[in-house]
Amino acid sequence: MSPLKKYPLLLSVALLSACGGEPPATVESAPQAQVTPAVQATPPVAAQRPYEVKAPHGATRQDEYYWLRDDSRQNAEMLDYLKAENTYADAMLAPQAALRDTLYAELVGRIKQDDSTVPYLEDGYWYYVRFEEGKEYPIHARRKGSLEAAEEVVLDVNVLAEGKGFYQAAGLAVSPDGGKLAFFEDTSGRRQYTLRIKDLSTGEMLPDSVSGLAANGVWTADGSTIYMVENDPVTLLTTRVKAHRLGTDAATDAVVYEEKDPTFYMGVGKTRSEQYICIGVQSTVSSEARCTDASTPGEFRVIAARERDVEYSADHLDGRWVIRTNWNAKNFKLMHAEGDAVFDRAQWVDLIPHDATVLIEGFELFKGFMAIDQRAQGLSSLRIRMADGSEQPVASDESAYTMGLAVNAEADTDWLRYSYTSMTTPMSTYELNIRSGERKLLKEQPVLGGFDKSNYVTERLWAPARDGVQIPVTVLYRKDFKKDGSAALLQYGYGSYGASMDPYFNSNVLSLVDRGMVYAIAHIRGGQEMGRAWYEEGKLLKKMNTFHDFIDVTDFLVKQGYAASTRVSAMGGSAGGLLMGAVANLAADKYRAIVSQVPFVDVVTTMLDASIPLTTNEYDEWGNPEDPAYYDFMLSYSPYDNLQAKSYPAMYVGTGLWDSQVQYFEPAKYVARLRAKKTDSNVLIFRVNMEAGHGGKSGRFQRLKESAEQYAFLIDQLGVMAK
Repeated sequence: MSPLKKYPLLLSVALLSACGGEPPATVESAPQAQVTPAVQATPPVAAQRPYEVKAPHGATRQDEYYWLRDDSRQNAEMLDYLKAENTYADAMLAPQAALRDTLYAELVGRIKQDDSTVPYLEDGYWYYVRFEEGKEYPIHARRKGSLEAAEEVVLDVNVLAEGKGFYQAAGLAVSPDGGKLAFFEDTSGRRQYTLRIKDLSTGEMLPDSVSGLAANGVWTADGSTIYMVENDPVTLLTTRVKAHRLGTDAATDAVVYEEKDPTFYMGVGKTRSEQYICIGVQSTVSSEARCTDASTPGEFRVIAARERDVEYSADHLDGRWVIRTNWNAKNFKLMHAEGDAVFDRAQWVDLIPHDATVLIEGFELFKGFMAIDQRAQGLSSLRIRMADGSEQPVASDESAYTMGLAVNAEADTDWLRYSYTSMTTPMSTYELNIRSGERKLLKEQPVLGGFDKSNYVTERLWAPARDGVQIPVTVLYRKDFKKDGSAALLQYGYGSYGASMDPYFNSNVLSLVDRGMVYAIAHIRGGQEMGRAWYEEGKLLKKMNTFHDFIDVTDFLVKQGYAASTRVSAMGGSAGGLLMGAVANLAADKYRAIVSQVPFVDVVTTMLDASIPLTTNEYDEWGNPEDPAYYDFMLSYSPYDNLQAKSYPAMYVGTGLWDSQVQYFEPAKYVARLRAKKTDSNVLIFRVNMEAGHGGKSGRFQRLKESAEQYAFLIDQLGVMAK
């Protein structure tokens, strides 16, 4: 949980599960798939209607299912088709109902339902989040001065969510005087938020309400005004920063900044010192920040004008600015500047120089030291830099792990809080005294149901790609696993936007591993696990590396005896769903089953349409198909455009009707065309959540129902013996 007041200006494009009775006893997997006989049900058939998709350079394509797109989500024929798919999914998955229910009980049974986060101190209050037995949503709370003081409920999301099919409260921000809470709510899953204000002294909601926003706001120093980010109602792009003064009509809110370039995302934040409010904009390849005094807001001064292929983020404490930038530093470096010198890039001075083997991903400023979040050899770690320039790493106890900054709400301390997890170690919060070296474990996430980490083994492997590059792979299995080439495998991947899929603890996958399966994360190019170059080698005209890496990891794991060649499954979501679609086209025979969640599968059509949310922001990720070279290359791998009359794996495709990131009609069209073309009898499931968006259902237990259904599908298809 991030501090409720501070939003450090460390800009990045964020994208992307896990807590999950007794765990089932280990059962040997069947040597060959023994798939539950399909029930007699007829899959829906979507009508085919000629529609020509034209590119500005003259290229045309036929899209016979284009009619399934309805931006209003009200077309009766389209809705009837989606409902028919859900009905068909219910019928086909009915034989797995008992297994699904067993899995759901296991997933829920590992969760400590009345759990709470580690409290952190900020401006005299101890803040934390807790859950109550059987309730879906969090309760945000605090205690004044001491953990023994009476609890004050900051926000009970369960109350706000009552009677709603979907509900999310995000971007919580307490006013500087501690008396008011600003938060942003979404009731559809489309990520169009409404600002709400709560008076924490009375518990009442104030009449202020502003809609059409991102979940991002920051208070002025006097607590009279909220700076917030407005979304375009069609594209959902962050377009304007407005200032809302409490008690005034939202129609009179002043626009303090408007972003004209549709390739940039935007956010607002406060520096560590709380002296500055800053507006940050970020595209795939460049960024820009402008700041004003939080006490007397006025003109926003640009720190450094945007420049293509130059990214930076800045934070301020004790009169000094620290800047993370890739200016002449592919893997980023840290620079610093005193006072107003930050507004002249020529006066920035190197603080931590560029290292070709270490990617600097972030930092946190403290009085007397800083913590640096970095990545090397595919692993994330931390190091401490003291004011005198001396450095020390934060130690790890395992060979494959994930380490990162936890909530460090206050700068005047000698204690650094950080998080640590691995495939066998539940998420843990530590506190390290940077002077004495004393380390305290504040909390290890409880895992119920008899979990014992000594029953599991994790390994970091290196798989050779077809071009000779070594791909890191993290695997998890039970300690009694036999590497004899007979096991079933679930391989997960993403590989886009520079988002690294770190090895973290996921209690859900224990339900697969405890049944004898192997779980693997393929750290393929397109992520940033091995540094910035790893990302650049998996984007734009090098995107095929992402797909080939995933397939080559599969071949490696099979060859090394981690799985049977006939019992391999794969899973990915969003851009990872694009990965699944490409892999299914390129190497259908290597996978028995695929789960593709909210998949980005109609690449060319989407990237040609600037009215679709996120399209213009992502030209530097995928390319702009108005350029014939990018058009042709995208067309060569776009899953929807490369479906063929051939056999495909059994597939489970999921989407949300209100998804704003990958619109529902992409997977809907993909499934319709796949049904028409595929020549096999393997089951194809299309599950449509009619009340959710990109992240699925909003309750913590509701989401586990989706996971249980997908796991039951995989267990059935792979012939894994059910408990």
